[in-house]
Amino acid sequence: VLMAPILGFENAIDVSIFVLVLGGFLATVARTQALETGIQVLVKKLKGNELKLIPILMFIFSIGGTTYGMLEETVGFYALLAATMVMAGMDTIVSSAIVLLGAGSGVLGSTINPFAVGAAVSSLPEGIAVNQGLIILIGVILWLSTLTISILFVRSYAKKVIKKKGSTILSLRERKEMEMEYGGEAAKKEENVKLTTKQKITLVLFALTFLVMIIAFIPWADFGVTIFDKWTAWLTGLPFGSWWFYEAAVWFLIMSVVIGLVNRTGEKQFVDTFIDGADDMVGVILIIAIARGASVLMQVTHLDNYIIFNAAEALKNVPSVVFAPLNYLLHVVLSILVPSSSGLATLSSPIIGSLANQIGYSTEVTVMTMVAANGLVNLITPTCGAIMGGLALAKVEYATWVKFAGKIVLTIALVNIVILTALMIFL
Repeated sequence: VLMAPILGFENAIDVSIFVLVLGGFLATVARTQALETGIQVLVKKLKGNELKLIPILMFIFSIGGTTYGMLEETVGFYALLAATMVMAGMDTIVSSAIVLLGAGSGVLGSTINPFAVGAAVSSLPEGIAVNQGLIILIGVILWLSTLTISILFVRSYAKKVIKKKGSTILSLRERKEMEMEYGGEAAKKEENVKLTTKQKITLVLFALTFLVMIIAFIPWADFGVTIFDKWTAWLTGLPFGSWWFYEAAVWFLIMSVVIGLVNRTGEKQFVDTFIDGADDMVGVILIIAIARGASVLMQVTHLDNYIIFNAAEALKNVPSVVFAPLNYLLHVVLSILVPSSSGLATLSSPIIGSLANQIGYSTEVTVMTMVAANGLVNLITPTCGAIMGGLALAKVEYATWVKFAGKIVLTIALVNIVILTALMIFL
């Protein structure tokens, strides 16, 4: 029992290394302020058509969510968008929803997010085959359906606020704080912002980094595609379609250096920035490793076989139309206790994934059910640091956010359950 958390580090070493390098990469990009400035430029160009910003920005944030679990990294954007939305006649509920529901929609429908899908798949016991292409397809369906629901709700609310200020659900005190913080000159201070040449190049490299990772993670062999086999293995030894955490870590490390060189970052400055970014991920790695320790403990004691056998006996006659929604609700409850997607994945996937495989249900749908349920909870749970920190910056109280997001979250949950149940039945 005492050794289990330590052995969890060994068991999760590939995920841990990638997470460290990813943290360094994100810090290197953040130092250039390219992402922040890029959004400011977009806001400026759409002046007078601010409602168009809602779907555009939510889609951009959702891409970050579905690819690398962008959620905690969005905290700085709450303040950035607040001034813009206030100036456009909206309120900070709109700006908060753009960031949180945008990125959250992507996280809920993760495709290659290493903190959710990656951790869940890598935690499955050996011998369970997983079709990565199918997982990506399910993720895309959940991602786009959730994003569509979120955009419709947020845009409808924003139109009401623009038409009539009294339509805002902010309290009088919140409105006063919003005007003091983001009204007047504060909303106009970034009016002349422009992207520098280096920032433009950085944005291209940032997009290219994730594009290559996405292409390299897609299991092309499963689709009969062989065009990548002969010319893409020179970088890591494995061609696109065969990459996983170690190969992705190499790629992100290289691109961190490239972005540092483009921005002429000094050696010491680059190293310090990269280490600070990696340091921010230590908490995530501790959660992954310790949670993985529970899986190690069950394997050593064969407790996992005992739990799976008894669970299978209890659920083996449950039809798929019931199994999927019950599994979703189970992980909603578990996510309240374990809000970390990586922590929940490493705890749940070995047991529930094995159970589904044993009774003949789709492992891919089962994995994505866990990811979707966890993503849903992290749209509203007070245990999520990104929510509480971002709302504080936007001058929105948590109770107000619950009042606004409650109907949206409930609608998303119902749609998720219908989609996952249908997929469980037909796959």
